[in-house]
Amino acid sequence: MLAARRPLRAAPSGAMLLARHVTLAVRGAARPFLATARGAQTRVAAVVPRCNHGGAGGIAVSLGPSRNAPTALSLGRFARRAAVSYAAGTDAPTAEELEAAADAVAAAGAKVKALKAAGATNSDEAVVAGVATLKELKAELAALEVAAGVTPTPAPEKPKPAQQKKGGGKNQQKKGGGGGNSKGSDAEGAGTSSAEEVKALRIAKVAQLRDAGAEPFAYRFDRTHSATQLQSIHKDLADGAEVEGTVEAVCGRVKARRVFGKLAFLSLEDDGGSIQLYCDKKRIDAAEPGAFKRIVDLVDMGDIVGARGTVKRTEKGELSIAVDSFEMLTKSLLPLPDKFKGLTDVEMRYRQRYVDLIANPEVRDTFRARAGIVSGIRRFLDDRAFMEMETPVLESRAGGADAKPFNTFHNALGMNLTLRIATELHLKRLVVGGFERVYEMGRIFRNEGVSTRHNPEFTSVEVYQAYADVSDMLELTEEMICYCCERANGGALEIQYGDELIDLGRRPWRRAPMNDLVKEAAGVDVMGDFAGDLAGAKAAAESALRALGDEESTSGIPGVRRAPSVGHVLNEMFEATVETKLRQPTFVLDHPKEISPLAKPHRAKPGVTERFELFIVGRELANSFSELTDPVDQRERLESQIETHRVAQEAARAAAEAKGKAALAEYEADVYPIAMDEDFVTALEYGMPPTAGMGLGVDRLVMLLTNSASIRDVIAFPLLKSQD
Repeated sequence: MLAARRPLRAAPSGAMLLARHVTLAVRGAARPFLATARGAQTRVAAVVPRCNHGGAGGIAVSLGPSRNAPTALSLGRFARRAAVSYAAGTDAPTAEELEAAADAVAAAGAKVKALKAAGATNSDEAVVAGVATLKELKAELAALEVAAGVTPTPAPEKPKPAQQKKGGGKNQQKKGGGGGNSKGSDAEGAGTSSAEEVKALRIAKVAQLRDAGAEPFAYRFDRTHSATQLQSIHKDLADGAEVEGTVEAVCGRVKARRVFGKLAFLSLEDDGGSIQLYCDKKRIDAAEPGAFKRIVDLVDMGDIVGARGTVKRTEKGELSIAVDSFEMLTKSLLPLPDKFKGLTDVEMRYRQRYVDLIANPEVRDTFRARAGIVSGIRRFLDDRAFMEMETPVLESRAGGADAKPFNTFHNALGMNLTLRIATELHLKRLVVGGFERVYEMGRIFRNEGVSTRHNPEFTSVEVYQAYADVSDMLELTEEMICYCCERANGGALEIQYGDELIDLGRRPWRRAPMNDLVKEAAGVDVMGDFAGDLAGAKAAAESALRALGDEESTSGIPGVRRAPSVGHVLNEMFEATVETKLRQPTFVLDHPKEISPLAKPHRAKPGVTERFELFIVGRELANSFSELTDPVDQRERLESQIETHRVAQEAARAAAEAKGKAALAEYEADVYPIAMDEDFVTALEYGMPPTAGMGLGVDRLVMLLTNSASIRDVIAFPLLKSQD
């Protein structure tokens, strides 16, 4: 027979816990020995008797699906044996052992529910076995509770069937028996279901607290240490040891509670970690009579509380505060999401981000990472003598990009305004004014579609450096992203994104002209064979896209047909055949002049500009160019852009009118004008030094570095359609 094993400290995934054996071998009968396996969502525990003398008998208990799974008979014998051993005068079970047994019941129940949710019926072998295990674990828990002197918690009665009154009266539901506090439930009881019922009960508790002289919405609390600090300070504290003489004060939200007679355990979570509150009735009531009962009756999961006491580590290795005094700081009126399922509705997570943050600690980690990335960008640029500037959010005309703006009206000035779609033109004005290195990180607003990559309100950083060109910005961009990655990734430059491993450390990153990438993917040399031949470029491009045949490629055909220039044809081909395939970091170079109205012409290649876009995992992350400083050329390019935009919108209107009123209404909703920014051209006429600029999407960078699939996952409060 094997000796009883040490308590398990490792944390396997919650999904695997019930499929994994927790096997103990015991000798004789006496004080129980506990083994627990703690996971992200469930905990499995087996409590078995241990001998205080040299007994020879023993029994092995194994939890989880197995050919050697325990029978109902063996577990029943074990439960009875445990009760007999305690009745014989040995030590009573500890509250932690009771807690672990209760956790085992909860986990087994969750497993049965999961099987049924997956479509299993009551007659299925797995369900039958799971129910049998659940019953035996409940019997075991009841035996331990009796041994500990705790009255077993009655299960809520099932509602009796509705009975018809004689004479055709209304159906009446007979009253069902209520239940007391189940292990791990809120103090309102297991029979309470709806949020409104819970809220009503908790509002009543607010009144009870005030009647007892306690303010349930406190003004402040003096904390000595956070949970993380205490975990670090006392990491070497031995099991069963207590730090006497030093009173600590902690505060946070109650994420779990267990009550066992004269002992209660609360799991307290603050901004950085968690710690257990060990509440002993004798100790707490010695300081304030009746305080323990208020904890048991009036504290629920979700409440924000403060506690003072000494640090101890339990026999099972849990760092705790042995509570001397306790305060309610904020009474939570609504229940937290289910402890096993969490907040899983995606849209609700975005709408009620505050609940998402409470229920899902990994979401808080994402936004901590975002804060570190944002501060890293600022530090990187500040260290290189760039000055952070602020430019207007409200503008008389939108500029710096081709995007539909949000419009508003200023009452006092009686003028129409737009929210900015870029910070570019004002930052360039600052360069004209004499600031040689400037940047701005801020919100940009574009009244366009919503997707996993697009949110109408997003964050960008734009950087401008005088006496530099696009090659300087390329190096700066690569260095800055690597710097942010190292800060967010513990110094590593390899990151996991979905099922891909992205290597940012393989530098320099790939550099390739746009035309070369399209030629490689589709076999068409757009800029080489069709310069000045728009019809020929369109025909060759459409033929190539049809030959490729995949949905992504053929989706580019309408764009090719609408393209107003050869440069636009190349861009449509790039988006249809290349963009999403650029998984590792790639700088795409030499964009056509027609799609780059603010970029300098390439000094050696006709028809293209000195520009790059950075793509990682198929997404554009940054855009940069040597800035156009010739005011005459700039005016001509902007005028050409305005005319191209006008022609395209007229064609779109004609197509919409041909389709009918619904299509025309959709067109009217999407149409927007663009206009010349005369003041910007005037600024260039005063002279802007040779300058390079770069814009980077902060949200997309955070997505990459936090392995987030949607931009909504990295924006705390993304814009959602109103439910009104």
